[in-house]
Amino acid sequence: MFAEVGKPGLFGVPCGADYPHAIKAGLLSHLKDTPPELLARTEIFVNTSRMRKDIQRTFDDGSTRFLPKIRLLTELGTDHRFLDLPVPVNSLRRRLELSQLVAHFLRQEPQFATRASIFDLSDSLAQVLSEMQDEGVTPEDIRSLKVQDSSGHWQKSLQFLSIIFDFFGPESAADPGSEARMKLVIDRLERQWRDTPPDHPILVAGSTGSRGMTARFMSLVAKLPMGAVILPGVDFDMPDRVWTQIRNPERASVEHPQERTARMAERLDIRPQDIRPWHTSGCANSTRNRLVSLALRPAPVTDQWMEEGPAFKDVAQATQNMTLIEAPDMRIESNAIALVLRQTAELGKTAALITPDRDLARRVTALLDRWGIVPDDSAGIPLNQTPPGRLLRHLVGFIGRTMSAEDLLVLLKHPLCARGAQGDEGRGYHLLWTRELEVHLRRKGPAFPSREDILKWAIESGQDKADKEGRTHWAGWISDLVEHIQIAPEGPLSDHLNRLVALGSALVKGPTGDDDSELWAQNAGRETRRLVEDLHRNSDYGGTFNIHEFADLFRAILARGQVRDPSPKHPKVMIWGTLEARSLQADLVILAGLNEGIWPQAAGQDPWFSRDMRRQAGLISPEQMIGLSAHDFQQAIAAPEVILTRAKRDAEAETVASRWLIRLTNLMAGMSDEGRKALENMRKRGTAWMGLADALDEPDTAIPPAKRPSPRPPKDARPRQLSVTRIETLIRDPYDIYASRILRLSKLDPLSRDPDIRERGTALHAIMERYLKQIGDDSHEAALARFMSVAEEVLEQEVAWPSARRVWLARVHRIADQLVRDERDRLTKGTPCGIEAKAAMHLPEVDFSLTCKADRIDRKEDDTFIIYDYKTGTPPSEKQTRKFSIQLLLEAMMMEAGKFESVPMGRVSEVAYLGLNAALKQVVLPLEPHDIAEIRGRLATLIAAYDDPDLGYTSRRMMETVQYKTDFEHLARFGEWSISDTPVPEDLDD
Repeated sequence: MFAEVGKPGLFGVPCGADYPHAIKAGLLSHLKDTPPELLARTEIFVNTSRMRKDIQRTFDDGSTRFLPKIRLLTELGTDHRFLDLPVPVNSLRRRLELSQLVAHFLRQEPQFATRASIFDLSDSLAQVLSEMQDEGVTPEDIRSLKVQDSSGHWQKSLQFLSIIFDFFGPESAADPGSEARMKLVIDRLERQWRDTPPDHPILVAGSTGSRGMTARFMSLVAKLPMGAVILPGVDFDMPDRVWTQIRNPERASVEHPQERTARMAERLDIRPQDIRPWHTSGCANSTRNRLVSLALRPAPVTDQWMEEGPAFKDVAQATQNMTLIEAPDMRIESNAIALVLRQTAELGKTAALITPDRDLARRVTALLDRWGIVPDDSAGIPLNQTPPGRLLRHLVGFIGRTMSAEDLLVLLKHPLCARGAQGDEGRGYHLLWTRELEVHLRRKGPAFPSREDILKWAIESGQDKADKEGRTHWAGWISDLVEHIQIAPEGPLSDHLNRLVALGSALVKGPTGDDDSELWAQNAGRETRRLVEDLHRNSDYGGTFNIHEFADLFRAILARGQVRDPSPKHPKVMIWGTLEARSLQADLVILAGLNEGIWPQAAGQDPWFSRDMRRQAGLISPEQMIGLSAHDFQQAIAAPEVILTRAKRDAEAETVASRWLIRLTNLMAGMSDEGRKALENMRKRGTAWMGLADALDEPDTAIPPAKRPSPRPPKDARPRQLSVTRIETLIRDPYDIYASRILRLSKLDPLSRDPDIRERGTALHAIMERYLKQIGDDSHEAALARFMSVAEEVLEQEVAWPSARRVWLARVHRIADQLVRDERDRLTKGTPCGIEAKAAMHLPEVDFSLTCKADRIDRKEDDTFIIYDYKTGTPPSEKQTRKFSIQLLLEAMMMEAGKFESVPMGRVSEVAYLGLNAALKQVVLPLEPHDIAEIRGRLATLIAAYDDPDLGYTSRRMMETVQYKTDFEHLARFGEWSISDTPVPEDLDD
């Protein structure tokens, strides 16, 4: 019917043609002299749902009375004729079965891999099993591979791969997978159709036959009297010698886009040149097809560029609707794409972005949102990025470990948390209390809040508030959840799954709610429930897991899920994957992300087979996937209007252009003056879009840089009390005092942070305080042992980070011996009489109060005193101590004024900074009576100066170093001005 008698029905549609329309036009043309009902009996097998929808839409335009049956290739064998065949095992069950076999193998061979890799290994085995069954590779083919194995690695790998060998052959007791069942279906069809061929047309459309079972079915259909295989994107412009080179058995060009076309023709025992067009309708730009075909010639014959390139005519006509955007970075690329899509939509045309780079697609989607354009994205949304998917993903990662403050707030601030609560303690109160708890944890910690910490906060924050009872109940609900999350016994898969679902349900219900329907609502919730139920149904095949193994398993399964957003999309703007692009039903196509590693994507590492081993066994080579990607590129670039984009730099380094883009630009640059001019015009059009893209992020009005601030608040707003440590801040960075004491701002610590110098300082101060309170007349060895014992106790109590405890304890151990000796020497000079002693003093001459807490005060034998201050960093020099770091001088002034609690008044003869770092540096300043009077006068002068309304609180006035960081640099807009700029005073109203 479709082909000549005795010849296979292998046809093609050229690149750039409207593929669904060509399918319809060709079928109607071939059936024009047949009864009309034959069209209704026609079966068309397609490879994707998108292709099925596009062909259905093309037929359903009112021009035909009957519609053919359009089915997916994956639906083959689902009708009544195959009910006796076993139901295929779903991929999840197969992976769970393999995980138990892998776990058993690792118990026997623990050196092969860690137990943490069980699911990754089982997933890899499942892929190998699927590929072997699809390509018809037997275990004997694998065993007979000729491998040089001097290290014994292959034998170990073969021993592991033998896990899946029991799934092959008629004697196998395992239920078949989808590929094995497909083989049974095709075997039966082959026997049936040999004797009684179908009496109605059967077509295969959209597939190139890249997989074994699909190619076998296509071959079977092509040999039917009423069968036809219609290959997409066939290059009818290639010379015979190129087709011969592609299928050269000594050096096959598997990376060439037409390699699969040639292989299908070879399978049917015809030449690729004998493939006939399915329909006479032409493509959008045949000249461009010839140019791209020449650019993509196999590497061994690219010398033909020298011969055919200069003779190529009409390059300008081939590229007049082509634009090349070579953006400097990803921002400009995504901005340019968004602008192109917006303009095309405004003109009423259809536009499609085609890229394998999902990050780029998401960036473009976010940019389009500013104009209210929601593209129709064929890939949907990854399930683990939807609200229910994120909630369960977070939970499974927290189970079985001590929850940090950040972990807790991740759950409490999730949009589904407490959705089932109603009334006064509904989600509104939940959000309010969550924000208050977050501020508390940022300011006061602890890093790992316990039940006591949370309840204490609820009681203290709820005093004198109407919601105190609800707040306490809410805190109890949180505490119960935290304790349940931290429990994770080893057990069967179903137990882990039930625990996870129960925790998720409790979070959604809230403290008083009983409705968890929001967890399973919308498309994302329904898909999540389907996944959980599927996992539960197959849980008996999973065996026993610990929580870490279950978490790895669940996250891996969740990551495979995709959800389609059912909300209305823009009818003219699409984002397609490379497979969906084969229908090519768009006026403008953007081929984006044209860099190596993206298009084509980098071939992944195969842990089992080398390229040569794959070739020997008959498995798919990595280069074949590159060839398929090249085929998709060749089809997409043939669209009526095309824009090619790439970013010269990604987030990490310079990028390399896609090999196909390099070939095209190199060919055009060297073929002729016309080619160079055409390439230059393509780049000029791209440069215009990049200019618009760069301007997209520019503000509407130019904002002048800020001046160096020196605010002048009213006198009565200025602080009347500071601690001695803040006096140095007032000298060096007055703006810090303005922000913290006048504006009453304070920096919030990050929830997740590494222990820094403040925690280390607090811990070392506590060690010294506790050690000095226990000091006696024992030997050096006993004193050293007691010091280390105290250090271990304090670090265990004060430091929540186990790794930091170990590191800091090692540092203390390194300095302990010398520090204990130094302390014994200091005790010969004086006896501690004040540890962490507090003091307060008022200066009536300037109406200002000073507060402090001295680390240590020792009384000498002559009844004078020494004031010590511990420094975890490098102590200030003597000059700095007298000019800037005047903390100890002020404490000496307060000491001689008798302002310390529980420490007698007396003269201070020395002050000293004691370094607690590796150097153990000491800075000692002897004091004379006139030093105290001088420091009091300097303080009074300083405070009086800042009582002058004309003096502002200048930012970074006398910083120790230019690189020194402060808490209020962002507020002062430091960076828009430099420290050499003159401060600009600004009067502030009351």
